[in-house]
Amino acid sequence: MKNFSIIPVDHSLREAIQQKIDNLNKPKGSLGRLEELAMQICLVQQTLSPSLSHPCHLLLGGDHGIEREGVSVSPREVTWQQMVNFTRGGGGVNMFCRQHGFDLKIVDVGVDYDLSQVPGIIDRKIARGTRNFLHEAAMSEAEFDRAIEIGAELVDDCVASGCQVLCIGEMGIANTSPSSIWMSLFGDIPLKDCIGAGAGLNHDGIRHKYEVLSKAMERFTSRGDTREVLRYFGGFEMITAIGAMLRAAEQRLVILVDGFIMTACALGACRLYPQAQDYMIFTHCGDESGHKMMLDILDAKPLLHLGLRLGEGTGALCAFPIVDSAVRMVREMNNFDNAKITKYF
Repeated sequence: MKNFSIIPVDHSLREAIQQKIDNLNKPKGSLGRLEELAMQICLVQQTLSPSLSHPCHLLLGGDHGIEREGVSVSPREVTWQQMVNFTRGGGGVNMFCRQHGFDLKIVDVGVDYDLSQVPGIIDRKIARGTRNFLHEAAMSEAEFDRAIEIGAELVDDCVASGCQVLCIGEMGIANTSPSSIWMSLFGDIPLKDCIGAGAGLNHDGIRHKYEVLSKAMERFTSRGDTREVLRYFGGFEMITAIGAMLRAAEQRLVILVDGFIMTACALGACRLYPQAQDYMIFTHCGDESGHKMMLDILDAKPLLHLGLRLGEGTGALCAFPIVDSAVRMVREMNNFDNAKITKYF
């Protein structure tokens, strides 16, 4: 696996940043979470005047072998159909990227369909979907390594265009299944507490999903090996997201973490490199069962609670204006001295 050199953020500027925030013309602490966000972003960028230039959104597509076991209400062809829809601007992710000025990159890393000739889709296909982890590892070691490398390469392309903030989304029918298993194994949480409705399973569907995933976990023997857990159960889009997160942290980007699946990827990334979490902002707690518990594993405090479960990175994109407001606060608000206002705290 590719090695990353991720440095924990340097806190030597903390006092100076805090002084600047406290001396903005407002009561001390009155902008709450915005002040916390401003501190984090200043530390990530090692500056008292942070910026969020050229925001980029990676939309990663991949299919899952476990879908063959009926663990999702949606069939796998929805993956490629939605990927094509995204190129036409018709998805939720398209709307939010347009609204907030994100450069959207749609990437096929493992869709079970030939999308190589579709304009607007970046072809980085590793295989046409993963294998069925009920019977065998989802991907080989070489495929795992390639997915990590693709994620890193995609981030390098974003950085070359001036990107300072990265958002990642996914499109992959059945990807709540590996996410639930990662959550269970990494968080030592009973599997039943990690499984939800996904795209809309009913009670019987959730029970069937639990039975299938339980059998898969019973057959897996390398529970203490983070890399093997990721490789055995993960999807190509998920491992690519982990590679992107790790490279983004190495490049000192602000990383906006989306919902249940991307939080599972963040959990995996932080198991490999705990210091990567310094660069992550957890944007929302979604409607998928267990998402709050997974955020708790990371001791992460999400910005939004909107009942979202669409995926695609849409929750992170919705939260971007809050992050942007935190940066504008520390860059654009006047201080007491310049404004000639008596400190009133």
